[in-house]
Amino acid sequence: MFRKIAQCMKTKEVRVKIIITLLLLLVYRVGCWLPIPGINTETFSTIATDNSFLALLSSLNGGSLANGAFLALGVSPYISASIIIQLLAIAIPSWQRLSKEGEEGRKKLSKYTRWAALILSVAQAIGIVVGFGDTIEAGMLWSGSPQWLTAMIVVVVLVAGGMFTVWLGERITELGIGNGLSLLIFVGILSSAGMAILANIESIAAGDLNGLWTLLIFLAAVILIFALIVFVDLAERKVPVQYAKQIRGRKVYGGQSTNIPIRVNASGVMPIIFASAILTFPQLIMSIFAPNSSAMAWYNTWMGSGSWPYIIVSSLLILFFSYFYAQITFNPDDISKQIQQNGGFIPGVRPGKPTSDYLKKISNRVILFGAIFLAFIALVPNLIFKGIGGDSILVNAFSATGLLIIVSVALEFDKQLDAQLLMRNYRGFLK
Repeated sequence: MFRKIAQCMKTKEVRVKIIITLLLLLVYRVGCWLPIPGINTETFSTIATDNSFLALLSSLNGGSLANGAFLALGVSPYISASIIIQLLAIAIPSWQRLSKEGEEGRKKLSKYTRWAALILSVAQAIGIVVGFGDTIEAGMLWSGSPQWLTAMIVVVVLVAGGMFTVWLGERITELGIGNGLSLLIFVGILSSAGMAILANIESIAAGDLNGLWTLLIFLAAVILIFALIVFVDLAERKVPVQYAKQIRGRKVYGGQSTNIPIRVNASGVMPIIFASAILTFPQLIMSIFAPNSSAMAWYNTWMGSGSWPYIIVSSLLILFFSYFYAQITFNPDDISKQIQQNGGFIPGVRPGKPTSDYLKKISNRVILFGAIFLAFIALVPNLIFKGIGGDSILVNAFSATGLLIIVSVALEFDKQLDAQLLMRNYRGFLK
């Protein structure tokens, strides 16, 4: 790892990209602490911290929601918009054709995603202002300003912050190392966890020895879960493919062996995000518009995180979305046609439909194992962390979604650095 960092610092192009990425991430972190004028940040922070769902959302955004900051919405509207567009790209034939048209089609879908993110940002900002109306104080902008005008300005600032976050992520992707939005989430989760760990260390320094053992056991459990996630995330089933020799003129083509890698966790964190979005959407609506209602109390008791109905329903949804998302990313029929058109075959399997059925059978088995793993990671670590009794912010920061995002982004960032170094080394070799 240190050798790779040294190589990156020696290569000018990679060094510049890393510096740009760090500067843009610094801008994002500053925006997570800039308070919005017109909001009583102390009252807002208390409400956002006491609400379990909003506390989890704030931990993924680096604490910006609890701070009542300029970037309080974070990347959550854009992620929700991306999920909606991906689902619609399957249901709408014209959008499905766009997804197969290459770069131009992806640009149009990205444009639709931005517009959907803008609409969701407006809706979420209005919901926050309506739900936390007590934190909006008239006269905070200037003497005598009415409350409704202050609320409108807060909505505009929240929406502008959400879209500015999307812009920052795209600039990191374009000018930096890559995967800008993922890096923003990555930094937000690590910063929330870091602040929680520092708070625990301060309590230990004040004489709380029980907190020391709790923190050590908590960190040991996190390391073990990290190792398990990395082990499964890199696991894949390789299906061998042999290409027959073809003579064209005086040249011989083909005759090589390769394989089709089928990843165990090909869908990544998406099934967990889909399942949690469905289960927490009613909680989000009620926490904003009816936080003290009997329906909210019933939902928190029977469908809240950690309850047995929540565990059962969440496991079933994760299994369902794992298979659903796998159908999007891996199509055995298309792969079978491509193999046959290029003169390839799987040893021991006839080309055509038998190859498609063979790939489908292997894919279903691998997806089943990956879905069970995701259900395990989504539920068991949270129960373990709660049993240990760690700080609530620490538990939220190292939730199942947070752990998977941290591992996935770190591995992808490592691959991006390898690609940048490899490209520069090839360029030097050709020169």
